[in-house]
Amino acid sequence: MLRLPSQPTPTEWQSNWTQIQPALRKVRRSMASLRTSSLKVMRVSQLDSDILDIELFDILKEQLWSGLSLFKPTFKETFEPELLGLLNLVLFKLSVYDSSATYGSQLQNLKYRNEWKHGGALESIAKDAPLTQGQKIGYGLFTVAAPYLWTRLNRHITSRGWGELDESDARNRVYRWLQAGEKYWKAFSLVNFLVFLWNGRYRTLIDRVLAMRLVYSKKSMNRQVSFEFLNRQMVWHAFTEFLLFLVPLINIEKLKMKMMRMLLPKSYLVSSKGYDQLPVNQCAICHDNSSSSENAGPIGQVQDFSVHNPYETNCGHRYCYYCIQSKLAVFGDEWPCLRCGEKVENIQKHIEKVLDEDDDNEKKQIDNDDEKSTSS
Repeated sequence: MLRLPSQPTPTEWQSNWTQIQPALRKVRRSMASLRTSSLKVMRVSQLDSDILDIELFDILKEQLWSGLSLFKPTFKETFEPELLGLLNLVLFKLSVYDSSATYGSQLQNLKYRNEWKHGGALESIAKDAPLTQGQKIGYGLFTVAAPYLWTRLNRHITSRGWGELDESDARNRVYRWLQAGEKYWKAFSLVNFLVFLWNGRYRTLIDRVLAMRLVYSKKSMNRQVSFEFLNRQMVWHAFTEFLLFLVPLINIEKLKMKMMRMLLPKSYLVSSKGYDQLPVNQCAICHDNSSSSENAGPIGQVQDFSVHNPYETNCGHRYCYYCIQSKLAVFGDEWPCLRCGEKVENIQKHIEKVLDEDDDNEKKQIDNDDEKSTSS
């Protein structure tokens, strides 16, 4: 065979490699029927990659919503499916379509391969078959186009009320078919997940349909996981959960009041606000609420702090029933009387006896008779 001057001179190993190709193809075909050890890919790595993809999408979605916060709220509600579909399309193009692996899979040292090319003994070979163009496009249709169309169709059906139409209506039948299809898809996804837990081959139903299997991108790399941060995170998470459970059970206001009674003298608690100088018919709690509130009412309006529905404490001072009961409900038996500083433990209704003139004269006569009898 004549060789042009511009062509390079073939080396000896290149000619030998070309001659041995038919024999190698025959050996590969014979190996396809042999039984070999199956390829093992850690299930936790595959599931972690899916979680990482979801978290990445959520972070980008929050950034997108914050960027659209200056627009009208109706813009986000109207075009939300299109915006999420566009974000999914960009992530698909930059990950699976370009590098045959999602960003979460790359972080877990995983990539997709064409499992149709790895049947039988070829499952555990060192070289992985790349994804075909049809598999990549099919993956994009399942993960980008299908969710967008499903969301849009559901919005249209819900807004038009197809599910509330008569059962003989064609639109109602379409609604029922879609609902049944969604149930079947979820059921098949559950069965696929159980099978995945058993053999660890296809993580999702889409991967199984398209024969796209996650395998190690670099087989010589060990999975190095440090559980120190994970253990610390779990401890703090359990501690915060315990605090969230415990804090509502602790009466903070009652505890604060108890500390004030222990640290501050009784005279300071009484004289600091001067409520011990109020008339008997005035409610000290009403005065305290009015002085502590920012909005004391309209300017020029005279506020009434008289005791309404009076109740008397164990120390002998009177308050409105609503005022004293609200304090006891919050502070319990640790609330001090605003007039004397004593601990209020119980209250009772105060009833004033109104005497007419004859009863008053009779009472005075009895008192005078008692005084004479004692003097004699």
